[in-house]
Amino acid sequence: MSDASLRILIVRLSHLGDVVQTLPLFHALRGEFPRARIAWAVQPEFAGLLDGLAGLERAILFERRSGASAWSRLARGLADFGADWSIDAQGNVKSALVALASRAPRRSGYARADWRERFAATSVTDPSPAGPPIEHAVERVLRLTRHVAPGWRGPPRFDAGLTSAELAAGEERLARLAPQGGGVLVHLSPPADVRSWPIERFAELARARAEREHVVIVSGPAEEEHGRALERAVRHPCVAHAIGQRGLRELAGLFSAAARRGLTYVGCDSGPMHLAWSSGMRVVLLAGPQDERRTGPFGETASHRTVRCQRTPACAPCLSRACSHRDGPVCMTTTSVADVARAL
Repeated sequence: MSDASLRILIVRLSHLGDVVQTLPLFHALRGEFPRARIAWAVQPEFAGLLDGLAGLERAILFERRSGASAWSRLARGLADFGADWSIDAQGNVKSALVALASRAPRRSGYARADWRERFAATSVTDPSPAGPPIEHAVERVLRLTRHVAPGWRGPPRFDAGLTSAELAAGEERLARLAPQGGGVLVHLSPPADVRSWPIERFAELARARAEREHVVIVSGPAEEEHGRALERAVRHPCVAHAIGQRGLRELAGLFSAAARRGLTYVGCDSGPMHLAWSSGMRVVLLAGPQDERRTGPFGETASHRTVRCQRTPACAPCLSRACSHRDGPVCMTTTSVADVARAL
C-alpha cells in the first residue's frame, strides 16, 4: 500500500504530559509517510493542543466522562476514518479497546513487558522491542517511533506546531505579565493531587523570589480557586497572576515565550511541567512521590533540577495518585521553600 492511501491512527488518549511526549511519534510518521492521512484518538480536554497541528487530519474524541455513549460516538468517528494502521502509544486496556475498535488490520504498540496490564497487549499485532526495567516514558515512545518509522533519524520534535501568530500572542502576554524579562514562572497543581505542594509554600516562594526577580503564577481551571487565593495573599509589583488559564496552545505559546526570555519553570509533576520542558524552559521539578527517571523533564537534563524533601520516606518513589503514608503526603508537605531556592 502506498502512503498516499495509508490511514494511520495514533492512540494516546490522556494525559496532557503523555500527549506532549507522543508528539515525536506524530512528527516522525508525518516525515516518513508524507502523503498518509493521520488521525489521533484523544480525550477532549487534551485535544486542544493538537488543534492546528499541521499534517494531522483530525482528532477523534473519546469523551470518557460520557459513559457508554462515549464508546458509541468514538466508534462512529473511527469507522468514518477507516484506519489501516493503529499505533497504540498508551498501552493500557482503554487504549487497546480503542485500537481494536478501529478495526485496523495492523496494530502496532509497545512490547508486552512495557504494559502495566499485560493481558491487554494481545491487542497488538506488531509490537516494538522491549525496553529496560527503568526508563523515561519518552524513551519508550521513541523506541516505538523507531519501530514504526525506521527511516526516522531524529532529533525528536516535541513542538505542537505553533503558528507565528500563536507565538507572537505568547510574547505579548508574557510582556504584560513580566515586563522586565527574566524571573520564574510558577505553575500551581490541583489541590487534591498528592503531587501538589501546599499553597502556603507557593505563597512563601513567590514573596521570597519577588524581592529579586519577576514571578509569574499560573493556574489552570483545576487550580483556579488556589490561584485566586494566592492573588489575595501575595500582592507585590513583581508578582503577576494568570488565573484559570484556558487553552493549551495559548499556554504553549506563553511557555515558548518564557523559554526565549530565560524564565525558569517551577512546579510539580504535571502536564504543564512536560509542556514547559518541551517548550525549551529550564525546569525545577518538585518531584514528591514521582520518579524523575521515568516522568521528569526530558532532554537537556543538565539544565533541569529535581527537588525532594530532605527526609524522603522509604515508600518513595511510589508513583501513586493516592498516598498511603500514615502522616499523609509527606513527600510534598515536607519539601521546603529553601530546598526550591537552592535549586533555583
